[in-house]
Amino acid sequence: MTKVVNDSYVPSQKLSNDELKAKFLNDAAMLSSAPQAVASNVPTEIIQLPSKGYFYPEGHPLASGTIEMKYMTAKEEDILSSQSLIKQGVVIDKLLQSLIVTKVKYDEILTMDKNAIFLAARVLAYGKDYEVEVTCPSCGVKSTHNIDLQQFDAKQVDWSRFTKGETTHKFTLPIGKQELTLKFLTHGDERMIEEHLKNAKKLSKITGVETDLTTRLKHVIVAVDGDDNKVNIGKFVDNMLSRDSLALRNYLKEITPDIDTTFIFTCPSCGHEQDNMNLPIGVNFFWPGV
Repeated sequence: MTKVVNDSYVPSQKLSNDELKAKFLNDAAMLSSAPQAVASNVPTEIIQLPSKGYFYPEGHPLASGTIEMKYMTAKEEDILSSQSLIKQGVVIDKLLQSLIVTKVKYDEILTMDKNAIFLAARVLAYGKDYEVEVTCPSCGVKSTHNIDLQQFDAKQVDWSRFTKGETTHKFTLPIGKQELTLKFLTHGDERMIEEHLKNAKKLSKITGVETDLTTRLKHVIVAVDGDDNKVNIGKFVDNMLSRDSLALRNYLKEITPDIDTTFIFTCPSCGHEQDNMNLPIGVNFFWPGV
């Protein structure tokens, strides 16, 4: 008995070379579109971004203030179980890239928005309930708590300080009086900072001085009194007065939109209450039961 492999193929039909070529291209197009049809059956959600799209230029895919993400499938579970990606420290980024449906360059996503995407990915993957072990800051006793991840909302900020579509904003130092042009960091910026710190670790072993603070500020500041020369910015940051540095860091903490992931904690052992306990992110966040 003959097994039918391709029922669109008719042996007795004689086709010209041009007709064969056209048929081949048509069949190839149908095959290439098939995986997309399957992928479209995976449900998606529209996620609100903490930035509200303010700090992306006009026309950017995230300027709307939202991003579309799909629910996790077996494909993403393969990513999470990849020992190679885990060892490289890129497993979460690979996961998020796979879940994001919106056509956007991953390096251009603001860190503040990536935090929300990270949280949404966990909810879409395993639901809103997150069981976590919390250590009481008062008595030191560990207790298990079930956290509703959907309770967390965007941090309240003064949006009147910003203009939608402008990717930078200004801050004048209280002591030195220099006007700084600042930007919010993207995933691409964070990667560059990580690389710089990795290279600087060799020197820090000799000097004993780590440069995490100044390295980050050199990426946040894009101009000093209008001067955007990177060398000059670097020299300025290295010599910035500590009072100005503290004021700048406090300002950034105050005005940076983000997801507020603090929750109310009550210790079942000693009764200690704390209304701003930070959400612990453990290995079971994306690997429940591990």
